Amino acid sequence: METRLLRYFVALAEELHFGRAATRLSISQPPLSVAIKQLEEQVQAQLFERNSKEVRLTAAGEHLLPRARQILSLTSQAAQETTDVARGVRGHLRVGFVGSSLYRGVPQALEAFQKQHPQVRVDMLELNSAEQLQELQQARLDLGLVHSVQPPEDISSQMLMEEPFLVAIPEGHRLSSRKEIDLLELKDERLILFSAQVSPVYHQRIYQMCQSRGFTPEIRHEVRHWLSVLSLVSLGQGVAIVPAALQRVGMPRVTFSQFVGDQATSELLAVWRRKPTNPLVQSLLGCLQTAVDDIAVHPLD
Repeated sequence: METRLLRYFVALAEELHFGRAATRLSISQPPLSVAIKQLEEQVQAQLFERNSKEVRLTAAGEHLLPRARQILSLTSQAAQETTDVARGVRGHLRVGFVGSSLYRGVPQALEAFQKQHPQVRVDMLELNSAEQLQELQQARLDLGLVHSVQPPEDISSQMLMEEPFLVAIPEGHRLSSRKEIDLLELKDERLILFSAQVSPVYHQRIYQMCQSRGFTPEIRHEVRHWLSVLSLVSLGQGVAIVPAALQRVGMPRVTFSQFVGDQATSELLAVWRRKPTNPLVQSLLGCLQTAVDDIAVHPLD
């Protein structure tokens, strides 16, 4: 059934007068009569009883009326929601993230985004960088927050932040009172590091940092989450090379020291599919950049 015919039917059912219904619809009476006849032919039932004095709904008409109203309401709602999605005020975003991004402004960005877009649902999924790129290409994610990667041609990227690595040291350690440490001083230390399978980018970068100073690190513990890294440091199980943002965790019995000289940096990138364009992705990107920039200005607030 055409929505136009249902709209004409509802108008006549509510007015029970062809003249008033036609005026309400801004049409003349003949097209209204034709439309009602077409609808009756489609449903194979008489919807109105007509005579020179009155127009009344038949039992079939009474049955159709609430359903016609429902169909028209759903159609209007679907049209409005589709318009809202196109305008970027309604929809659903699936966002992947690496664990360290939680300390780099992501919660603040999500809070700001939800205030601006209360009708948008955001789902978060923690994945490593390689997994996020794969999920993006298979359209199971809309936006990813990853470590430094070379994205495929069909994936766009934006650098959100770049920060130095620090060394996390347990309280009471011989190096814990030092503000700056030469990376070579970690040569004989037990190192706590991400598993290469979980975070190959960080694993490789930290290995390369150490090897550039002429030693291969002694890896004692390989874990899956940043909180596990800091927890093991707190328990005196070794030291760890971590992004500066991890200072925000507030883990007890852990101190942080800078490295002497220039070292490799830790980057956070946003990645998303080039096509189709999604206005919600661009809105969230704006919130992310604002939150990240604010943390850069107030690093330990």
